[in-house]
Amino acid sequence: MTMAFHELRASYAFVERNINLVKRYWGWELVWMLYTIANSLAVVLIARGANTAVGGQPLSTAQVDTLILFLAIGALVWHYLAVVFQTVSEMISWERWEGTIEYTFMAPVRRGTHMVGTALFSLVYGFAHTAVVLVIVVLAFDLNMSHANYVSASAVLIAGSLSLVGIGIMGAVLPLLYPERGAEMTHVIQAALVLISGVYITASEMPEPLATISIFSPATYVIEGIRSALIDGEGFAELWPTMVGLVASGFLMIPLGVYVFSLGERYAKRTGRLKRSG
Repeated sequence: MTMAFHELRASYAFVERNINLVKRYWGWELVWMLYTIANSLAVVLIARGANTAVGGQPLSTAQVDTLILFLAIGALVWHYLAVVFQTVSEMISWERWEGTIEYTFMAPVRRGTHMVGTALFSLVYGFAHTAVVLVIVVLAFDLNMSHANYVSASAVLIAGSLSLVGIGIMGAVLPLLYPERGAEMTHVIQAALVLISGVYITASEMPEPLATISIFSPATYVIEGIRSALIDGEGFAELWPTMVGLVASGFLMIPLGVYVFSLGERYAKRTGRLKRSG
């Protein structure tokens, strides 16, 4: 119990450190929030202009509202997953910016403890960030959310976050091994997930081989599950297979991510890549 409590406190130290970084760079956080709101509203405006764009049989008001909600959920869920992924994968870049990377990696702290703390912060930060954007989108477009099941949607989101944390930990190897451009390289992984996960189109409607590849993306099931919860009002009874699958995937991806990262860390220390600047 004493060891577990010690590790939990050590993990919280990284949560608190990241909270202080957000407070320090509040200007950037404001810009990032405004960018996210503008991007989400732009995506939803595409649905508003659907009748004009198709030029054929106009869509009914109900169809337009469903399309708006479909695209809005895709954009918002992806934003949440992107925040979680980026926060975890860019933890090395944050250490370099602050000039603390040597101290952190030479400190008597388990690497798993370090990553758990970063992951916990990413989940809370991503959830709060996305909730603000969701409220603004709903109010701006007067969306009908009367059938939404927020509890099951939140459960799917949390379950799916575990896999993204694991992928993010693996992605954090890139900034570790490539100080100059490693952080930018993680964006390639994120872009690939956007492409194959059905953010703006259902996975089954994507062309091959994207439709087949999407089967292996945890984000695909997160987005589909949340759409079912918010649009169709599905609850735990309908979504529990998706949640169980996402949790199982997370329990596989997180240890795999920690293992991959530990290999990269040993290599970086041996080759002198563990330094403050690129």
